Amino acid sequence: MTASARMLDRFAKSKGAEPMRILGASGQLGYGVPTPAFSAGLDRQPHLIGCDMGSIDIGPYYLGSGELATAPAATRRDLRKVLLGALKLKVPLVIGSAGSAGAKPHLDQTLTTLREIAREGGLHFRLGVLHADIAKGVLEAALRENGVVPIDDMPTLDEAEVDAAENIVGQMGMSAFQRALAAGIDVVVAGRACDTAIFAALPAMVGFPVGPAQHMAKIIECASLCCVPGGRDSILATLDHDGFELESMAPQRRATPVSVAAHSLYEQSDPFTVQEPEGRLDLRRATYHAIDDRRTRVCGAAWEHAEIPRVKIEGARRVGERAVLLCGTADPRFIAGHEQLLKQVEIVVRDLVCEDAAEDYVLSWRVYGVDGVRMTPIAQTSPPPEAFVMAECIAPTRERAAEVVRTTKQYLLHHGYEGRLCTGGNMAFPFTPPEVSVGPAYRFNIYHLMRAADLDALFPLEIETI
Repeated sequence: MTASARMLDRFAKSKGAEPMRILGASGQLGYGVPTPAFSAGLDRQPHLIGCDMGSIDIGPYYLGSGELATAPAATRRDLRKVLLGALKLKVPLVIGSAGSAGAKPHLDQTLTTLREIAREGGLHFRLGVLHADIAKGVLEAALRENGVVPIDDMPTLDEAEVDAAENIVGQMGMSAFQRALAAGIDVVVAGRACDTAIFAALPAMVGFPVGPAQHMAKIIECASLCCVPGGRDSILATLDHDGFELESMAPQRRATPVSVAAHSLYEQSDPFTVQEPEGRLDLRRATYHAIDDRRTRVCGAAWEHAEIPRVKIEGARRVGERAVLLCGTADPRFIAGHEQLLKQVEIVVRDLVCEDAAEDYVLSWRVYGVDGVRMTPIAQTSPPPEAFVMAECIAPTRERAAEVVRTTKQYLLHHGYEGRLCTGGNMAFPFTPPEVSVGPAYRFNIYHLMRAADLDALFPLEIETI
């Protein structure tokens, strides 16, 4: 009997009398799963092990390029650890947003690594694979039916942007994972997925209320980040029909009512609402109570089913090649007048590199210590004693981007200005060469909601015996 069949049978027989224990193994698989906490979690005999593997927090590069954000060795180590743990306990292992961004290239690389681990260890299991790629024709058809709306301040989507996207994925919800679990699997590896669906699908499937299951999932997908102090150690949730209890598997981390309630707001513009493909999680009546100094019990979340599901669609397009210049200065005169001086250098560079070519690049600056991180400069009565300057160029080709930043380096280094005391150079360079070509640049050009009457058709399931 497969792991999912065992769990479905077990909870059907218990008829709601037995709580479900779910282990959130990792906040993002591939960056390391601390062994002591994970082992402690296995000792508690969870009924499911879940791992989120991706996010858009890492930016558009990985979705556009098809590369993994995590190092191959660390990814392999984490996959092996959670796979062995799940097979030992004979419980389902559910992995979502495979390979960082969840498109076909990321899913394929993750599956290749998983198969290699199985072959090397002589492991055998039934694998469910859920694909998240959205065909351009499907999205374009939805556009023509006015079935696509932007999220936040994204512009209205058109077919030109759809055609320009390198990879397009949809965030699958609970229903996709439930099809895989119902098919009888030991391991599920999914493309781009809602992080909550990884953990909420099984309990909702066997009759636990969806509201508490989704709320639990929202918190444990980041492992022990909801604790004090926050961390990435595995966390155990114990779910019953009224609510759930949270306990970090690392003894130094405490899940307190305040820390758990704060994490319920994680990545949410509305503190009381979490939108999912199949519905909406309402947290207005959620309560948080300390069981002891390390555990918290949560109750009160409600679920509203959506009549027409909406799926978040993500896509990234290539915008050019990126090169950067890295340098610093401790000259108070340069720092005080940097806005004007950098504009002057821009003009010099443009006149030089555009003598026989169009102005086909974008050159931008970040001055760390002044406006490198904040959207607007910090109000200061006097300049900081030193600043780090980063110039970024995005151009059509690698060669063009390198030309611009190399020219920028030279003229920034020697640009004369009123009050300058040293002609040897305005900037200090942390290493040589200070100009770095960092490869293709991408931007998110699709971040929209699409109406989806048939979720099953969007996220096909394949079964493989390993």
